[in-house]
Amino acid sequence: MTSVAGVIGVLVVDDHAVVRRGLAAYLESADGIEAVAEAVNGRDALVQLRRLAAENRLPQVVLMDVLMPEMDGISAIGAILDSYPDVRVVMLTSFGEVERVYAALQAGAAGYLLKDADPDEVAAAIRAAARGEVHLDPAVAGRLTRQLVSPSSGLASLTARERTVLTLVARGMSNRQIAAELFISDRTARTHVSHVLTKLQLSSRTQAALVAIREGLIPPPSG
Repeated sequence: MTSVAGVIGVLVVDDHAVVRRGLAAYLESADGIEAVAEAVNGRDALVQLRRLAAENRLPQVVLMDVLMPEMDGISAIGAILDSYPDVRVVMLTSFGEVERVYAALQAGAAGYLLKDADPDEVAAAIRAAARGEVHLDPAVAGRLTRQLVSPSSGLASLTARERTVLTLVARGMSNRQIAAELFISDRTARTHVSHVLTKLQLSSRTQAALVAIREGLIPPPSG
C-alpha cells in the first residue's frame, strides 16, 4: 500500500452522490482515515483504482454499496481482488438480507455494514479491514447466526453454479441456451435448473426470474 504512513486510504463507491460525498466528508474528519477518491459504481471503481495505482496512491480499503448500475458491488469485489489482492473491500448498504451478505463474503468482502450504522462503526470497520480482519454489522451478524442454526434456504442454499443458472434463467434463456453459455450439456443444464427450482421451492421459471430480480441478481425490466 502507498498511503501516507499511518493513514488508511479509502475509495468510496456509491451511485448516490449525496451518500458518496457525505461518506467522503466524514472519512476526511476521522482520525487516521483519508478518502482518496470516489466512484459511482463497480466499473468506475476499477477505473479509479487503476488511476490511483498508476499514481502510486492505491487505497487500502474500498467502501462500496451493493446495488449500483453497470456493475454491482458483489460483482466488483471479485474484479477488484483479482487485480488488487491487497486491497480490502467493505460493503456499506441498505440491504441486510442473509443471501446478499453470504454472496459478499464468499466473493471476498472484509466487512458488511448497513447504512444506518453509526459513523464510528464505519470507521471501525475500515480500520478492521486494514488490519486484515472481518467486521460485520451487529444486525447482520445476528441474521447470519440464526441462519447457521437453521436449515439453509433461499439463495444461500444455491451453489455458485446454481446462482449463475438462476441469473441466466431470469434473463429468459432456455436450457439449451444455458448449456451453450456455460459449455455444459443440455441434460446438465436441465438438472441445474431443476435443482434451483427445488431448492427455492418454486414451480416455474417465471417465479425464478422474479426471485432473481427481487434479490438484485439482475435489474428489473425497464418501461
